[in-house]
Parts: sequence; C-alpha cells; structure tokens
Amino acid sequence: MTKIAPSILAADLLKIKKEVKMIDACGAEYIHIDVMDGHYVPNITFGPNIVKSLRSVTNKILDVHLMIKPVLNYIDSFLNAGANIISFHPEADQNHQKIIEKIRNSNCKPGIAIHPNVKFQDIKHLLNKIDLVIVMTVVPGFGGQKFMDSELSKIKDIFEYRKENSLNFEIEVDGGINDLTAKKCLNYGADILVAGTYIFSKKEEKYKHLIDSLR
Repeated sequence: MTKIAPSILAADLLKIKKEVKMIDACGAEYIHIDVMDGHYVPNITFGPNIVKSLRSVTNKILDVHLMIKPVLNYIDSFLNAGANIISFHPEADQNHQKIIEKIRNSNCKPGIAIHPNVKFQDIKHLLNKIDLVIVMTVVPGFGGQKFMDSELSKIKDIFEYRKENSLNFEIEVDGGINDLTAKKCLNYGADILVAGTYIFSKKEEKYKHLIDSLR
C-alpha cells in the first residue's frame, strides 16, 4: 500500500505538536521534515531540535530530508535527535560513502534526494547502497510549488532500474503532490508520497480524507 509522508513545512508551526498528533491519528506512515540551510537552497527551516521534539510526540517514522551543504558534519546531530531516515543531495557533499555508512551504522536508513536538474545517470551508482530515493518534482527550497511532469520519466527509470537489479530501496516523490498528481506518481512506480500544502492548507477534520485520497 502507498505510504504517505505529510510534510511539516506546510503545517501551522504554532501548534505543531497538535498537527503531528492529528496526522498521526489519521494514518500517515511517515512525518517528513525538510531541513534547509539557506546555502544549498535559498530558505532556512528546521534543525535537529525540531526532530528531537517530534520524536517525543510520535512513534511514526521521521523522514528527514537534508537540503544542506555540506552534509557529513551534521549527520550525527540528526541521528542523535531520533531520525529514522536521513536523505541527502549527492551533489551537496562528495563524501557519499562516509555519509551512507555513518547513517546505516547508527540503525538509521540512508537515502538520496534527486534535484530536478540532476540526471538519473548521475546517481545510478548509489542506488545499491541506499534504502530510499526521493525524486523531487519541484525545485527544492519552498513548499506549495507546481508539480513538474517532466520528472515522471525519472521515477519510471528508477523503478525499472530497481526491478532489473533486484534492489529493495523505496521510491518517494516530493513536490506538488495532490490527489491528481499522486495518481501519476503511483502509475510510474512511487511507493511513498510527500504532501504538505495539500493536507495542511485544509481544516483538521479533513486530514484523514485528504491522506486517504492520495493512496
């Protein structure tokens, strides 16, 4: 079954604890946390402290997406905060093997995230080393952007490569996800969908319906 990862970037941060408990109760499998440093992307969001705080209020999988540069020096902070999955952009730090090993050796799942400007061929060599691939269907940095249909072929390429090579990583799609774009992603091979604005811009009583509409 499709897994849903609501992105707290779009949540009401003044009541983040309540928001997380609501989506937790509504059946979302993951909590997606976008970490931006104002350097790799032109925006600043969360750090390890928010991960630690969320860990204290939910048992759901904390799916941490690092949009930072460099990466290696900050991995320990997010591991210690309680992340279950940590994904990074390979072009942001060339220490790929060290980053992946550090994450995996701490009983956390390593992942990579693919910027729309990065070609499938450029990250293919990492796919046998990781547990998650995030295909970005918007340019990373801000929530609420329009879905890029041009990235559907990348989802398909990754799905086919996984099948051909008998690999076990999951494919997550992040950016512009709603009930219509979700269907496109699932048809091309996505396993996990990140949704922020689509869920959190509506009233709380609609969260369960919105989450279910993405499956």
